[in-house]
Amino acid sequence: MGIHERKEREKERRKEEILDAAQRVFFEKGLNSATMDEIAEAAELSKATLYLHFVSKEDLYLAVAIRGLGIAHELFKEAIDGGTTIVEKLNGVKKAYTTLFNTHRNYFRMFSFFQTPQFHKQVSDAMKDAFRVESNKNWEMIISFFARGVSEKRIRNDFDPVEMAIVIWSNAASLMSRIDSEAEVWKYRRNIDLNKTLETSFRLLIEAILTPEARLEYAELLRDEEKHIQFK
Repeated sequence: MGIHERKEREKERRKEEILDAAQRVFFEKGLNSATMDEIAEAAELSKATLYLHFVSKEDLYLAVAIRGLGIAHELFKEAIDGGTTIVEKLNGVKKAYTTLFNTHRNYFRMFSFFQTPQFHKQVSDAMKDAFRVESNKNWEMIISFFARGVSEKRIRNDFDPVEMAIVIWSNAASLMSRIDSEAEVWKYRRNIDLNKTLETSFRLLIEAILTPEARLEYAELLRDEEKHIQFK
């Protein structure tokens, strides 16, 4: 290995160490409360070294969020590759959404970054582009899956696959945000379990986009899952 290759490898190793430290701090404190001094301390590096790799705290935040996009991509890919039929794959995609939220809650929270415009000015164009590239990989995979379902006549052809992807993600993200911040409030005020509400919303949306034949298959799949839960 040449000198240049060793330097590049060392640079990437140092970058990953910074990301590991930043992830711990951001997960604990969030973007607002976290400081570059705290991240530098967690990484056991000088703050100046952090700025050699990331131009701002917000850039570093998005770099950590990109890790979450990679996890989401693997979950969705596993769901789409794993099912036998379109209906099974779609049910798997639904489970991937809930797994991402329940198992990787901190990453889910980071995805709302772009809903806070005041932070955008602090992010470099290069990091914004990197985030959008990774995000688009997930969107394209889901949209392509919906388009495949339409071509196989298992998903209705009177809805645009892009619109389907937006509606399902937006509905899920909205309810998940409420679960994250208001679950106890809804349980106390209305005796509503928002996790159950999330499952209900998924079922309603999935039933709405399936063709009649696929809807029957989906109903049978849900019955089998319910039986499996009862016998566990």
